[in-house]
Amino acid sequence: MKRLFPIAIITMGASGLIAQLLLLRELLIVASGNELSIGIILGNWFILEALGAFFLGKRAEITKNKIEVFSIITFIFSISLLVGVYFTRILKNILGLSIGEGIGLLTILYSSSIILLPTSLSHGALFTFSCKIYSSFLNHTATIGKVYVYETIGTIVAGLVFSYFLIPYLDAFHIAGGLAVLNFFICSLLLIPVWKSGKLQKIITTMCFLFLALGILLIFNKGLDKLHFASIKSQWKNQKVVHYQNSIYGNICVIESDNQYTFFLDGQAHIITPIPDIVFVEEFVHLGLLSHPEPEKVLILSGGAAGVINEILKHPSVKLIEYAELDPLILNLLKKFPTPLTEMDLTDPRVKTKYIDGRLFLKTSVNKYDVIFVGLQEPSDLQTNRFFTKEFFSLAEKRLDEAGIIVIGLPGSLTYLRDELRDLNACIFNTLNKVFSYIRVIPGDGTNIFLASNSKRILSIDKLEVAEEIKERGLKANVTLPRHIEYKLHPGWVDWFEEFIKRGSQKVNYDFKPLGVFYSISYWNTLFTPYLSPLFSWFEKINLGIFFVLFVLFVSLFLLIERRKTKGSLWGIPFCISTTGFAGMIIYLALIYAFQAIYGYVFFWIGVLVTSFMAGAASGAMRMASILSKIKRERKFFMNIELAIIGFSLILPLLLFILKPYLDSPAGVLYLRILFVLLLFISGVLVGGQFPLANKIYFKNNTDLAKGAGLLYSSDLLGGWLGGVLGGVILLPILGVFGACIVVILFKLSSLIVITCQFRKVKV
Repeated sequence: MKRLFPIAIITMGASGLIAQLLLLRELLIVASGNELSIGIILGNWFILEALGAFFLGKRAEITKNKIEVFSIITFIFSISLLVGVYFTRILKNILGLSIGEGIGLLTILYSSSIILLPTSLSHGALFTFSCKIYSSFLNHTATIGKVYVYETIGTIVAGLVFSYFLIPYLDAFHIAGGLAVLNFFICSLLLIPVWKSGKLQKIITTMCFLFLALGILLIFNKGLDKLHFASIKSQWKNQKVVHYQNSIYGNICVIESDNQYTFFLDGQAHIITPIPDIVFVEEFVHLGLLSHPEPEKVLILSGGAAGVINEILKHPSVKLIEYAELDPLILNLLKKFPTPLTEMDLTDPRVKTKYIDGRLFLKTSVNKYDVIFVGLQEPSDLQTNRFFTKEFFSLAEKRLDEAGIIVIGLPGSLTYLRDELRDLNACIFNTLNKVFSYIRVIPGDGTNIFLASNSKRILSIDKLEVAEEIKERGLKANVTLPRHIEYKLHPGWVDWFEEFIKRGSQKVNYDFKPLGVFYSISYWNTLFTPYLSPLFSWFEKINLGIFFVLFVLFVSLFLLIERRKTKGSLWGIPFCISTTGFAGMIIYLALIYAFQAIYGYVFFWIGVLVTSFMAGAASGAMRMASILSKIKRERKFFMNIELAIIGFSLILPLLLFILKPYLDSPAGVLYLRILFVLLLFISGVLVGGQFPLANKIYFKNNTDLAKGAGLLYSSDLLGGWLGGVLGGVILLPILGVFGACIVVILFKLSSLIVITCQFRKVKV
C-alpha cells in the first residue's frame, strides 16, 4: 500500500488536469472560442476544488475507512466528468439559446460552475484525503508537500499525453471514459487488501470491479461512440451535421441544408456556401476595390470563400488574389463539401490559396498589395483581435502599395446606438488612426465598413466617380448600383459617424492590451443582458490608480490594527499562499493571452502551456521538499520567495515587450516553445516552491493536519479563482499585461508586509 499510494496520487493529479483541460476546451466551444472565459472557467475550477478540499476533505480527519471513501469519491469524479462533457455540449439547448447565438460572460460564470461542480469538488476532496492517508506512512509535516509533488508530477505527464496523444486521436468521451477505467483500476488495486475487512469493503470493492468492467465494455462495444454522436445530435438540434472536428484553432462544425453548407467555427457561422450574405459581400468588396484606381494584387485574410473571391474576380484589373484562412482546415473542408461557387473561386488561376494563419502569412509575404480584406467582422476574441490591433495594422501598412487600402468591418447600426457599440467602433478607429493617414467609414445597418490608407483618394471619391468606375469596369452586381452608392457615400454619413464616435473611447487596441475584445464582449453581453451594461461601463473605468489607493488603505489599516494587538498569529501564511495563487493565475493568463495574441492557436497548445507551468510547480515543490530539513531560517527564505515573485512580475511584461518584435517575426515562431515554456516553467517554480515551505512554517503551531491541509490548499485555489475572474475579464483586457502585473506586485507587496510584521511578533 505504501508503494502503491504514490501511484494513486499521481493518477489523481493526472486525472484532475485532463478533466480540467477537457471541460475547458468543451466550454470554450460553447463560449464561441472567447479566451477571456478561460480565466472564469479555471477560476471556477479552482474555487470549487478549494471548497472540496476544505469542506469535504475535512471528513478525512474523522472517517475511519479512508481508502474506501477515497475510492467512492474517485467514482464520483470519474462519472461526473463524463456527465459534465455531455451537459456542456447541450448547454445552449438547456439555456434556450439558438445555434450561433453568443453566450455572455455572466452565463459562462454560473453555468460553468454548475457543470464543474461535481468534478471539481470531488477532485479537491481527493487531495485532502490523499494527505491524510499518506500521513500514515510519513511524518505528517512533510505529507502535504510530498502529495503536492506527486500530484504535480501527474499533471505534467497528463499535459504531455493529453496534448500529443489524446486530443489528436480521441474525442472527449473516449478520453473521459479511458480516464474513468484507469481510476477504477487503481481503486481496485487499493481495495483488494481491505476487501475482507467487512461488508462495506466488499460492497465498495465489488462496485469498483463492476464499474471497471462496464467502462471496458463501453470502450470496446462502441458505447462511447454512440454517446459522442448523441451529444452532437443534441448539441446541433434539428440540424444535419455532416462534419464535426477540432482543429488547432478551435472547433469546426459543418451543417448542410438543401445543398447549402454553413461552416461554424466555435459555434459561430464563419462561411456560408453557395449562397452567402450577398448584400454585405458586395458592399464590402466593391466599396473597397472601387476606392482604388486600378487594383491588381488583392489579399484576403479569412472568409474569402463566402462570395468575396467571386466579387473580386469581377474587377478586370485584378491579376492576383492571395487567400489565407484563419483556420486552414476550413479550406480543406471547402474542398470536401464543394459547391459551384467555391469550386469556381478556388480553382481560378488568379487565386492562390494559402494553408496558413492569415497574420503569419502577412509576416512572411514579400508582395505589396493594392487592397487587403480582413474577412473577420469584429475582435470578438483574442484570436480575431490579432487582426484589429495597432501591431497588425502596422504590419498590413508595410504590405500595401502607395495607394493601398485595408478594408475591415465592424458591427454597426443606424438606429440602435448603444455606448458599447460606439466604444468598439471608436477604439478600432483610433487604432487605425495611429497607423494610417486617412480613414473613411461607411456606416451601415449591420456592418460599418472601414477603409484605411495613406492615400487621400479614399476621402475624395464620390458617388459620381464610383458610378463611372462601375460602368468602366463593367461590374454587374445585385446591390451595389449607382443609386445605392449615392446613398452609402452621402457626405452626411461621414459627419454622422464622426459625431457618433466623438464621445466614444479614446483608447487604442494592442496585442497585449486587447481592449477591442472587451468592447466587443461588452456590446454583445448588453444586447442579450442589458442589465449588465452599467457593470461593464464601471469595468471600463478601472485603472491602476484604484489599486494603488486600495493597497495604501489596506496596508495602513493592517498596521494600525497590528500595533494594537498584543498576541501575534500566522494568518498571514494562508494570505501569502492566496496572493501567490492570484499571482500564478494572472501570470499564467498573461502568458496565454500573449501567446494567443501572437500565434493564435492556444486552443491546441493549452495542454502544453499548462504542463509547462505545472512542471515548474513540481520542480519548485520537489526542490523545496528536498532541502526543507536543511533550511535553518525558514521565514527569511519564505520572504525571499515573496520578493522573487514580485521581481518576476515586474520583469515579465518588460521582457515580453522587449522580445515581441522578434517573436512577431517569422523566425520568432521557431522560438515560441522555448520562450513561453521557459517563462511558464519559471513562474511555476516560484508558485510551487512556496507551498511546502509554507506548510512547514504553518504546522509548527498547528497539529490539525486535515484542517490545515484544506486551509492552505483552499487559500491557494481561492487566490487562483480571484486571479481567473478578476484578471481574465478585467485586468488583462483593460489594463493590459503590464498593468495586470503591476496589480500582482501590489497584492504580493501587501502579503509581504503582513507576513513580515507577523514573523516579528510570533516566536517559534
